[in-house]
This record gives sequence, structure tokens and C-alpha cells, in this order.
Amino acid sequence: MKIQDATVLVTGANRGIGKSLVEEALARGARKVYAAARNPEAVTTPGAVPVALDITDPAQIAELAARLTDVDLVVNNAGVALGKSILNDDLETIRREMEVNYYGPLQVSRAFAPTLTTREGHLLIINSVLSWAVVPGTAPYAATKAASWMLTNGLRLELAPKVGVTSLHVGWVDTDMTAGVTDEKVSPEEVAREALDGVEKGALEVLVDGTSKQVKAALSLDPSAIYGS
Repeated sequence: MKIQDATVLVTGANRGIGKSLVEEALARGARKVYAAARNPEAVTTPGAVPVALDITDPAQIAELAARLTDVDLVVNNAGVALGKSILNDDLETIRREMEVNYYGPLQVSRAFAPTLTTREGHLLIINSVLSWAVVPGTAPYAATKAASWMLTNGLRLELAPKVGVTSLHVGWVDTDMTAGVTDEKVSPEEVAREALDGVEKGALEVLVDGTSKQVKAALSLDPSAIYGS
């Protein structure tokens, strides 16, 4: 599908990758871009249409989907990184992470599926290189992104052939979430460009950086290729 003249909904649109996705969609000539956030007043992108959305609130999701019947592209971007250890962190914190990163996109996708099917639209889910591998301090988050990757694949099967589904994967991105990371990072603007290029090409997966490409390729090898012997 083409972004020009399309109507787009981006979740988690007030900062980071989400804000860049809103800006990129507008730059490509989208007819309308709904910028969803728990606090819509935090959306500052000129030209965007702020809407309130907590992706863990089923009633709010249902109300928004019933109202926004002109959406051609849904971008599930909103997410959190809260836990660090699957052994030592509070279980409620880990459960909250799964609620946002897995059940949130699931509920949004289910709610907008009828509209996307009618309009033969597209669904983009922002996943991670951590869908495929764990590094120290990321195990709970990686588990949610692995689940989200399988969610994306399942949605692709169930929404075909009317709705295209793209899964985006990337390593460290220069956002608030990675403020303490000193490794090389990709800019959110680059992620947004690659993401919407992938949507327009009908790509099943978009691998933004070298890290995501290397880790995806290593999945066919012995686990020691990623985790050591």
C-alpha cells in the first residue's frame, strides 16, 4: 500500500519511534495521521490528530476502533521495558510488560481488523532484535517481543489476503528507553523510514540494522552462535 493519501494510526506516538513514524507518514503525504498516546496532550507533531489510547484498556480500544473507521494502516508501536531479570524482578512488573507489549498489540489488531479488512489495509508491528535473542538484562522484555513476533506471524495468516502484515526488527534505537546504553544506536528517524518503506513494498519483515540481520541469520545455527558454548 502507499502512504500517500492513506489514513494512519500510530500507537505510542508522543515520542521516540512513534513520533518519528507520525512525522514520516505526514512527510509521505498521508491524508490523516492519528497519533495515539495515553496522554494525547503529549503529542506535539504539527499536522497530527492526537487521540487518547491506553493499549491495555479494552473499552478504550473498542471505542476508538468503532470511531476511526477510516484507518488504512495501523502501526502497533507502543511498548515498555520494565523488568531486567526473570528470576529476581517482581512478577507483577514482568506481567505488566507482557500486557503492554503482547496483549496490547493483540487487542488493537483485533479491534481494527474489520476496518483494515474492509479497506484492504495494512498492519505494522514494531518488534525487536530481542524477538530472537536475549542479552543480559533483557530477558522479560525479550520474552514479550518473541511473543509479539509470533503474534505478527499469526495475524498475517489470519488476515490474508485482504490485509498485509509487516514485522519490524531493530537493535538499539536512540530513544529514552535506551538512554543508558552506550552501544551503537540507530536513529528513530531511520527506523521510521525503513518501516514505511517496508509497508509500501509489502514486506513481511523489515530488518533495519546489521544487528537484526546477523541475529536473524544466526537462528539457523547452533544456539552457541548466539549464547556461547
